[in-house]
Amino acid sequence: MSPFLTSKAARRALRPVADIIDQRIERHVRRAVGNAPAATGSTSAAGSSSDAALREELKKLRDRQRPLELFFDGTGRGASRLPSATHLNRAITELARVTGDKDGAERSVAQAFRLLIAMEALGVGRIAGGTMNIVGKLSAVPLLDPPNDDMLEIGTLYGMFGASLIRMMERAGREPRLTIVDPLAGTQLQPGASMGDDASGTPVNGAAVRVNLALAGAAGAATRIQQGFSEDPQVRVLVSDRTYGVIIVDGDHSAAGVAADLEWAEQIVAPGGIVVLDDFGHPKWPGIKEAFEKHMATDTRFTFLGQVAHSGYLRASGVLDPPA
Repeated sequence: MSPFLTSKAARRALRPVADIIDQRIERHVRRAVGNAPAATGSTSAAGSSSDAALREELKKLRDRQRPLELFFDGTGRGASRLPSATHLNRAITELARVTGDKDGAERSVAQAFRLLIAMEALGVGRIAGGTMNIVGKLSAVPLLDPPNDDMLEIGTLYGMFGASLIRMMERAGREPRLTIVDPLAGTQLQPGASMGDDASGTPVNGAAVRVNLALAGAAGAATRIQQGFSEDPQVRVLVSDRTYGVIIVDGDHSAAGVAADLEWAEQIVAPGGIVVLDDFGHPKWPGIKEAFEKHMATDTRFTFLGQVAHSGYLRASGVLDPPA
């Protein structure tokens, strides 16, 4: 835990909690040192007694630390929310490179990290993905300044990421309008992969999504939810009534599924719009990068901006193709 708490970004994000821990540790160490016998003239019995007392103090500290760790460990969500200083600093560096906003990168990462912890504490279910991948997406989208505030999320799980993205956009002074496409089939679906029961124990359904979107206030409550698959022509017709400033591609992770979503995104993303490829470069999902590389070899509107954690970022050109 100490590398995390001593990193610059995390200290800013968790300063009140970290200060309390530091004060308690200092108080207990001073008490232990003050009760210890002097180095000269001390008997082995006295030394053993001092060692036992110090061990007892350390045990008490660990016991008191455990409830705090429940905010950050993987219990009930599968993934720990306790990144190392190395991972934090790498994400900040990558974010600054992709967005061109060096000053805003660290601030946004700190805000997004706090938001992630708060949303999973208050919501039902969880946000899918690793901590820095989630934080990177929440930070990057507002900093990339999309051309409009219409956002499409392909694959939402519990709706908690969409609610968090709404809040981050609002922090940037935007007025986000979110549309979600997801099968809401009771469990997370991926072709060729057995996902099993979710670590949170919560069914993946519309009720859970609505509960979490409500945490984002009026904009969350106004979110459009279209149940179904993004490859379904009827689903596409229903949500292709506008051009989107932001499209999050986080549905079918197979090469064929990602290829289909990228082809659709070409038709409905606004000029200058941002497309986010989730799990980009993740060794568990090689089909995502495979589909990306094949798509980028075509006559595409997209320019690759770069990668933050396991998400890739594309920006669309000003030429909008008509819907198929």
